[in-house]
Amino acid sequence: MADASSRKASLPTVLLLTAPAVLLMLVFLVGPLICLFVLSFTDYQLGAPSISLVGLANYAEMTGDETVTISIANTLIYVAIVVPASVALGLGAALLIDADGSLRGFYRAAYFLPVMATLIAMAIVWGFMLDPRIGAINFGLKAMGLQPLDFLNDRKIVLFTLCGIGIWQSVGFNMVLFMAGLTAIPPELYEAAAVDGARRGGARFRLVTWPMLAPVTLFTVVITAIRAFQVFDTVAVLTGGGPNKASEVLLHTIYSEAFGYFRVGYAAALVVVFLGFILVLSAIRVFVLDRRRQAQ
Repeated sequence: MADASSRKASLPTVLLLTAPAVLLMLVFLVGPLICLFVLSFTDYQLGAPSISLVGLANYAEMTGDETVTISIANTLIYVAIVVPASVALGLGAALLIDADGSLRGFYRAAYFLPVMATLIAMAIVWGFMLDPRIGAINFGLKAMGLQPLDFLNDRKIVLFTLCGIGIWQSVGFNMVLFMAGLTAIPPELYEAAAVDGARRGGARFRLVTWPMLAPVTLFTVVITAIRAFQVFDTVAVLTGGGPNKASEVLLHTIYSEAFGYFRVGYAAALVVVFLGFILVLSAIRVFVLDRRRQAQ
């Protein structure tokens, strides 16, 4: 009885302590999401004195919009390239750093530097490096007897160039996640594997490291995919979606519709689609983690 009364007495205190967090969540998260969803069913234009409900007209227009189709396709290609490459390279970097203890601190800082740097500033640096006339990369190609490439203006390679920058920017973050996973592996498992005959690095990785890193790998893949879907800075700074929409991605299309053409209602519908992609990725992560917990 005393415990029940103390719990009842503490309920107002719990509500009082959680009220600021709930209020902030309603104001800055739930409220904007509701406004966004409502705007997606309107014809609102930025600065317009009136607004009208148009139902599903924005979504219907989206299905026939060639720019949206191209931007979604480019975004999916970007994600399909950046995610596996950056996850694999991040895992490789983590394994190499974990194996070499002498320069571990230096390598951590070197690989993590792109994550800490401002991406817009680094995009400007990449713009100079990729310049077809004075860029360092084309100087290297000329030194090897190869023809210089216009990385940012050739529609055949511009998206792959942006993918390379995205991989470079994501490897350090993934490396840190995998290193955290490696430190959590008990040394006794490697000792037991050695007793069973797995003394080589490949066998140890296959029997111990890779299975123990499975949850970290899943988390890293999902987080990297979400970050890849959010690609915007490098496109806005380096290409502006060109040439001829070859590097147009979904977030840049949303930005152009909202602040270039002032079609806020249509841009809101695009954001709803974008959030749908993120929701699917998050649901996959939760579903797979729940399956693993049930299996254990």
